[in-house]
Amino acid sequence: MTSICQGKDSWPELVGVSAREAVKVIEEENSLVTAIIVFPGQPIIGNFSCARVWVFVNIFGKVNRVPVIG
Repeated sequence: MTSICQGKDSWPELVGVSAREAVKVIEEENSLVTAIIVFPGQPIIGNFSCARVWVFVNIFGKVNRVPVIG
């Protein structure tokens, strides 16, 4: 799948790591994005943005979905 966004666009290797570590890795590997932690039940904006990565975490603060640009 080809992304319209620049740089790395997904981080499957981060599933299971802490939210803070995931944010650090994402923003180091693609300086064009801001990683945003999303806790269970927290609403998110529905629009697509090449400058944003949602980092969904479980109640223990561990990444539970593959972070992707969007």
